[in-house]
Amino acid sequence: MNPRLALMLVTSLILMAVGILSAINSTAASTTPTWEDAVLEAKRGDYRLLTTAEVQKLYENRTPGLLLVDTRQEWEHRTGHIAGSVNFSMEPTAWARWTKRGELEKLLGPDKDRPVVFY
Repeated sequence: MNPRLALMLVTSLILMAVGILSAINSTAASTTPTWEDAVLEAKRGDYRLLTTAEVQKLYENRTPGLLLVDTRQEWEHRTGHIAGSVNFSMEPTAWARWTKRGELEKLLGPDKDRPVVFY
């Protein structure tokens, strides 16, 4: 192969790779979620958002069936958590929810009316 043609081909491949990686990175690096994003997600998912005061009341009243789910990493849960909570490490992304869907369904169980709090 002509050395000049080979150099052009390699340069083109490098530029394509940089472009692809840039595009992937720009779509993966989303902005910080806002309260409005959480409200829209709740409406789409048909669940209710609670204030910390409402969660505290549920916890202090020992609401039957209340499930507190700590979504931080396992090591963070070990360093301190709400008594009685379970750890279910999950990144706050659609990909994480999709890949862990089966595990999450098993954790939540069949009771769709059970109060569940993710933190």
